[in-house]
Amino acid sequence: MTSAPVKHPLLWVPTGYFTMALAYMTLTSVSAIMFKNLGLDNGTAAEYASYLILAYTIKPLFAPFVEMYKTKKFFVLCAQITVGLGFLGVALAMSLPNYMIILMSLFFVLSFVGATQDIASDGVYVTSLDSKTQSLYCGVQSLSWNVGPIVAMGGLVYLSGKLHTDYFHHDAAVFGPDWIDSWRIIFFIVAAITVVMAFWHMRVMPDGARAENTPKSAKEALLILWDSFVTLLQKKDIWIMLAFAFLFRLSIGFLEKIGPFFMVDPATKGGLGLSNEQLGVIYGTYGLIAVVVGSLLGGMFVARRGLKPTLFLLCCAINIPNVTFLIMSIYLPTDPLLITAGVAVEKFFFGFGSVGFMIYLMQQLAPGKYTTTHYAFGTGLMGLCMMVTGALSGHLQEYLGYVHYFIFVMVATIPSFLVCWYAPFNIKEDRA
Repeated sequence: MTSAPVKHPLLWVPTGYFTMALAYMTLTSVSAIMFKNLGLDNGTAAEYASYLILAYTIKPLFAPFVEMYKTKKFFVLCAQITVGLGFLGVALAMSLPNYMIILMSLFFVLSFVGATQDIASDGVYVTSLDSKTQSLYCGVQSLSWNVGPIVAMGGLVYLSGKLHTDYFHHDAAVFGPDWIDSWRIIFFIVAAITVVMAFWHMRVMPDGARAENTPKSAKEALLILWDSFVTLLQKKDIWIMLAFAFLFRLSIGFLEKIGPFFMVDPATKGGLGLSNEQLGVIYGTYGLIAVVVGSLLGGMFVARRGLKPTLFLLCCAINIPNVTFLIMSIYLPTDPLLITAGVAVEKFFFGFGSVGFMIYLMQQLAPGKYTTTHYAFGTGLMGLCMMVTGALSGHLQEYLGYVHYFIFVMVATIPSFLVCWYAPFNIKEDRA
């Protein structure tokens, strides 16, 4: 049996949230770059990748079933092993004719497994740690989740381009089926990382506390789901909190897929003309450093000052730096230092401000009889926002062009400011 010291949060919180993010970002963002490399237009590539957010959006509907059997850790391990095997299947399927139908089917199934991993991992976090410890590790949690997107959008995208040009001898500027071999290797790597993480968490992750009313059957789970929904809506100021969960990352949803597309599209289409390797280096090196520093400083800032007096400032940190993409779309810089600086500024402040979203859900929306499920409702609403904005983003960008689209992104920050300004704090913060 694992001894208590082995289950120290620093051994499982960083790797747990990194693994969650790696699966999520590979399915919903890295896949968009892959679709574009394979020759799909911006609208279709963004739309296909955004559909994979559906499972993360509706995960509150199956969150109670995670409570029924075994432990939350059991579901984490099963989900991670299944995700690993699933990406192995994706890599193998890409060698088949008409692979796109099989690919999307596997991705769709994996998105539900990944959403289950999220529910169970969040459940371990919120039930194994008290509120003071949650606050202490919120910066680590946020940092670890944000490292996942940078590794995925940085390291994996870079490697795809490097493999494509150096080993398969193809022109990096040409999008089409000759990218398949490179992306197969990427999915093999994701599969291996996820399975290794499952075995690590088998040793160091705590089981997670049981829910107050653990269901013993599917009927009881459905009743609990209904009760959790009713009790959620009975919370004071719930509609403002739900609006916060949906709108806090609105502008990020419109930027998430189009930002990388803007960087790899040629200047003739209004883009910066970067290769996958250049995009990967910028996101995976300097973007990684920026988000790590920003997340750590954001966690320290919230721990010292508290969330209530800082939430609006954290909202500013996430939204205002988006203007860097508008500036780049107007001037189309060719100097890598300027492009890197623009990405680093946006990533630093995103890391700094994103702490506010998760800690608000954990400490204001989630507490109560169904902490895990209510937290899943909050993150599910965020997922709905990312799915809707992502599905629309590519088509809007093709219609507006990059400059006008990034102006639209700045306008889309306004709802975020409004929900942060009016966000209620009905539960007193428990700070050290």
